[in-house]
Order: sequence, then C-alpha cells, then structure tokens
Amino acid sequence: MATTEHPPPSRLRTWMLEGLSDMGKQGGHTGPHAQPEPPHKGQRWWRVMCLTGVDYFSTLGYQPGIAALAAGLLSPVATIVLVIVTLAGALPVYRRVAEESPHGEGSIAMLERLLTFWKGKLFVLTLLGFAATDFLITITLSAADASTHLVENPHLTSTLHDKQMLITLILVALLGAVFLKGFLEAIGVAVALVAVYLALNVVVVIVGVWHVATAGHVITDWSTALTAEHGNVFAMVGVALLVFPKLALGLSGFETGVAVMPHVQGDDGDTEEDPRGRIRDTKKLLTAAALIMSVFLIATSFITTLLIPEKEFESGGQANGRALAFLAHEYLGGAFGTVYDVSTIAILWFAGASAMAGLLNLMPRYLPRYGMAPHWARAVRPMVIVFTLVGFLVTWIFDADVDAQGGAYATGVLVLMSSAAIAVTIAARRAQQRGWTIGFAVVSAVLLYVTVANVVERPDGVKIGACFIAGIILISLLSRLARAFELRVTSVTLDDMAERFVRDMASRKMRFIANEPDQRDKAEYRDKIEQIRADNDMPEQEDFVFVEVTVTDPSEFEASLTVRGEVLHNRYRVLTLESSSVPNALAALLLHVRDATNCTPHMYFEWTEGNPFANFLRFFLFGQGEVAPVTREVLREAEPDRARRPRVHTG
Repeated sequence: MATTEHPPPSRLRTWMLEGLSDMGKQGGHTGPHAQPEPPHKGQRWWRVMCLTGVDYFSTLGYQPGIAALAAGLLSPVATIVLVIVTLAGALPVYRRVAEESPHGEGSIAMLERLLTFWKGKLFVLTLLGFAATDFLITITLSAADASTHLVENPHLTSTLHDKQMLITLILVALLGAVFLKGFLEAIGVAVALVAVYLALNVVVVIVGVWHVATAGHVITDWSTALTAEHGNVFAMVGVALLVFPKLALGLSGFETGVAVMPHVQGDDGDTEEDPRGRIRDTKKLLTAAALIMSVFLIATSFITTLLIPEKEFESGGQANGRALAFLAHEYLGGAFGTVYDVSTIAILWFAGASAMAGLLNLMPRYLPRYGMAPHWARAVRPMVIVFTLVGFLVTWIFDADVDAQGGAYATGVLVLMSSAAIAVTIAARRAQQRGWTIGFAVVSAVLLYVTVANVVERPDGVKIGACFIAGIILISLLSRLARAFELRVTSVTLDDMAERFVRDMASRKMRFIANEPDQRDKAEYRDKIEQIRADNDMPEQEDFVFVEVTVTDPSEFEASLTVRGEVLHNRYRVLTLESSSVPNALAALLLHVRDATNCTPHMYFEWTEGNPFANFLRFFLFGQGEVAPVTREVLREAEPDRARRPRVHTG
C-alpha cells in the first residue's frame, strides 16, 4: 500500500492519537477492552464479576429510593417481580449471549450478523444510540448520585448545599481526566470496592431487619396500610406489574457482564475458536451476580419501605437517591454513615469508569469499520473528550437529578436487553431448539412490554435516545461522505496466477483494462480491447490484462482484497476481485502492483453514461457509478507525488 510523507506530528497530536497503530488490522481497535488479557490468560470469574459489579451492585445506591417513589408501599412486592424477571428472563438470555458471543461482542454483534447491507448498518447505529444512552446516563446518573451522597452527608450538607450540579460536573471531569492520563481497568480495585461496599450493605441490611423485627408494629402497620390501599394480593400483584417498568434500573449490568468476557480466565485447553471454559465461567459470573443482587434488592426494598417515612423519598427529602445511606446514618451513627457514603461515592464513580470503558470499547468496534467515524475515533483520548463533553451536556439538561435521569437510563438498558432477547430467540430457532425458542420469545415479549411501557410513562428516555441515534447517524453519514475517496483496502493478496500475470507485464508497459463483467464470452473481451485501442489510439501489438470487480456488500468500508487470476477462452488474462467499492479496489490494486514491481501501471476506462451526481450517489451507496474519475481521485489522495502515481486513462 502507498504511504504518504507527512511532517512530523506535534507532541500533543502524538499524545492524543496514541493507539492508532492498530488501524487497518482485522478487527483491530483501541480502547480499554481492546486487548484485555494475553491469550488464555485472565482472571478468575469471581474477580471479573466485581468488575461487572461496580456497575450492577452500585445501583443499590439509588434503586431502593426509586422503587419506593414508583411503587410506594408496594415496593417490596414490585421488587420481587423485578427479581423474577431477572432470574427467569434476563439471566437465561445473557447466559445464551455468552455462548453465542464469547469474545465480548454482545447482542449487537449477534444481530449485526443477521442483517446485511445498509439496513444492517442503520440497525446497528440505532442500537449504538441506545447503548450510548445507557452508558452515558450511567456516567452522569452515577456521578449525580455520588454528589447526592456527598451533599446530603450531615457533616457536609451546610457547606455543600446547592452545589450538587458543580460537584457532579467535577466528578464527570475527573473521570475524563483519568482516562486522558491512561486508564487500565484495575480488577483488583474493583474487587476491593465491591467487597467493602457489599460488606457495608450487609451490615445495614442486618441492622435494618433487626429494627423491623424488634419493632413489631412496623410490619403490622405496613401490611394494614397495604391491604387498605390495594385490597387483596391479586390487586397488589397487578399494580406491581404495572409499576414494574419504573424499576427497570435494577436490570442493568448484564450487558457489561458480557462485555468483560475476554477477561475471564477459562481453562488451559481453551482456544479462541472454542473457549468452553471461558463461557462456563462467564455463566457462573452472570448467575452469581444476579443472585447476589436479587437478595440485596429484596432485602433493601423491604427495610427502606418499612423504616423510612414516605416523604423522605421525595425530591428534597433526606432519603431521595440515598435510601440506604439514610438508614446507615439513622441507625449506625455519623461515623459509620460517613464511611458508607465514602464507599458509595467510590463505587458509583467507578461505575462511571466502567461505563466509559464500555463506550470506548463499543464505538471503535463498529463506527470506524463502517467508515462512519474519522480516523481519530479509534484513539482513546479524543473519544474521552467527546464523551466527557456530552456528559456535561446531559448533566446540565437533567440538572444533575437522579430521578430525572432514571427514565433515560432505563430506556437504554431495556432496549439493549430486548435486542439481546430477540437475538437469542432467533439463535435458538435457527438451532431448532423449540423449547428455548418459546421461552426466549416469552422473555422478549415481556421485555418489549416493559420497554414500551417505560417509553410511554417516561418519554424523556426515548427522546434522549433518539437524539443520540440522530446524532450518531448524521455524524456517521457525514464521516462516510468525507472519507468516500480514501484508500480503504487494508491489504492486497495475489494468488499464483495473478502474480504470474504481474511479473510477465513488469518487463514492458503494464496496461490494465477495467471491465464490468457481463456475459464474459469471447466477444465481450474482444470488443472491449478494440474499443480501448480505438479510444486511446493505441497500436495492436499492445497487450492488456482485464480487471473485474464484483461488489459484495457496499455498506462495508475497510476490508482486505484478494486478487485471483484466470485465463478465459485460452487467450484473455483476467484478474477478478471482490470488494465493497469498485474504484477503491482498482486503486488499491494499482498501488500494490506499482510497489511490487517498481513500475508505473496504466489502467483504461470508458466513461459512464448518466448524470454525474446520480453516479456519485451510486458510488456512495452501492460502490459503483462513475468509476474512472473516482479511481483517479482515490489515487490522488493516496499518492500525492504525481510522478509515482499510477496512470488513469478514459476514452
């Protein structure tokens, strides 16, 4: 491939774009998850579970308060419904995702394989929009809740009153600064944070249950009020099902659990093609995390509903966004409460770090490969700046309010979980597993109902998601348009026959004819040669090699190129290629031949009939169109030295 001489980049540019050396490699992308562990190495599954847990378990910081606001006295019953959906629905779905996508690609990659061409790209971009909503709101919501714990601490509330917006912005900026410096996911730090946080929550739960048990009137008062408000058990369950979508934040964390799969150690006999041990241990990770979280969700919703006055959950109340911290201060004193606040702030902040790492892993996996992001989108630091600025904007829009961001967060989580359920339903159907197909279809229906209900109840979530989707699609298409004339072939490989053609031509003028394959009969090639000779006034003794490109998926951007040679009708030498774009493939072949032979190749075209703008759209969308001038433009951008540039002739 041609290389272009550039002035030495500045130190700032070098620092910002560090990590771009993987560009163009098959599947290469940068980011914290790019190369998590050497092959077949890694960490024990329970340690990696803690990496997932900083996102999943940290929701205990705000989930009980959100459940109490949504369901009131029914919070424990509604939480039990949430746990049933978690264990009977989300957990089996993501255990199957781990089987189908053992390298951490997740459900988006599963669905990407089902759709081709532009409809597949647009579908993936839509899911990326909701994924961006999920991860970015995780960052801003976690930072907002961390600032809530800080501001509401009895020792600091007078000093930090009305400073929640500023503190949240500082936490988001601090997160961005850590990633700019160079963030490596420290599983050891995650283990320590999760261990301390869960241990403190165990203490709070035990003390809360003890207070409920010793004050017998608490349970009596709650059950009496519940019966008076809802009548009977069936009415309670019905209402719990109706408010369940508002509790959907408790389902977060499964997508992260799959994303961290490459960190799981597995067995010594695992291979990249068949990582059975990694899949088995990831299932253990997902199951253990779901069981631990389910126990905590039920216990915490029970004690917070019975022990905290309802008014304290409301906006401005001392338990708003920090129900368990309220109990820690109330029953265990200011010292323990402050320790609990510090632990909660730490794990919430680290949950934002996990979400940022997820974004940096997800976006470079798709957008640059689609040609729908600039080159620098593969580098970590420029993307960190972009995501941090978007985090500032989201924080400002929601006024750093935890409750206000709940709808947008739940929408992102539910859309991703629904897509995962649909993906595994299709996978089970293709595997002719009737029982699993029916089961996953039921889970898909439940999650789709919850998603729609959440959108109807809190449309701000889908509005934010739609903004992300629209922004991603617009920027992606503009980027694809700006990069249309790039030499986007990562490598060129010639088979033995093609190599022989090139070596033979290297001893004289190297002349190629770009031919659109039609009947491929003797008359087609004979007439094409006569036309090229007449158009370019060339003598008959000149010989040619035909080049024919078959367009595969025009929506793809970067790919390798394999060139095959054949002799047709015992006379005509033909090179055949498959590519997403005819002009880019031809330009890549010419540059490869030039570099391999040190000779300047010539390629001959005929003008394409039709409107130039319509032909450009055909090239942009379908990889064809006005081939000659576009090939020349690709060559011009790839090789600025006119003396070394392959020649393009059009008649």
